[in-house]
Amino acid sequence: MGRKWANIVEKKTKLDANNSKIYAKFGIEIYVAAKQGEPDPHSNQKLKFVIDRAKTYNVPRHIIERAIEKAKGGGDGDYQELRYEGFGPNGSMIIVDALTNNVNRTAADVRAAYSKNGGNMGAPGSVTYLFDHTAIFGIANKDADELLEQLMEAEVDVRDVVQEDDQAIVYAEPNDFHAVRQALEGLGITEFTVSEIEMIPQSEVTLEGDDLRLFERMINALEDNEDVQKVYHNVNLED
Repeated sequence: MGRKWANIVEKKTKLDANNSKIYAKFGIEIYVAAKQGEPDPHSNQKLKFVIDRAKTYNVPRHIIERAIEKAKGGGDGDYQELRYEGFGPNGSMIIVDALTNNVNRTAADVRAAYSKNGGNMGAPGSVTYLFDHTAIFGIANKDADELLEQLMEAEVDVRDVVQEDDQAIVYAEPNDFHAVRQALEGLGITEFTVSEIEMIPQSEVTLEGDDLRLFERMINALEDNEDVQKVYHNVNLED
């Protein structure tokens, strides 16, 4: 399994195992997307994107609908989208995306997660330039060469289509997420193992011993934070 794909699978598997947490995080993300635009995924692409992602994590329909209804009613607070960048043990780099209604609380919590585990927060832009913003789709029981040919015939631009075990993995420009997904659905693909926009590291580091333990503790602290939506890093976690 390719390292980039292995890290994405590891992260999704970990989230899948924490249903209540992932449902709560998606509930907030859906609420914010619906409140910022129309509360209808047909006219609000950001909301449609979040709902499509939520479905790959098996978020129940009632949670999705409840978040949208809450946004229609005005909700109970304004959320801000924030990004934090920083460094962990021995060359590791971590990006944190958050949605919060209390910036001071979130900033303090994220800073503590870094500093208590051998890391430190960096300035905006100190890490993101070493990651590639990428749309990713995973399709089970699909041949990558066949899928690439189908996408080319449909005149859909993608970065690459690769085979990972029994899955075809499509990498595309983030701005083309909706066009690529629509094209895949037009080919009869209705289920995705992954349907995300990720920050993929241009290079990776391998940690061992205390460095690895500190890094894992940092990631756990960040992912356990209710304000944190996504955590990206450049550590190779493939066994």
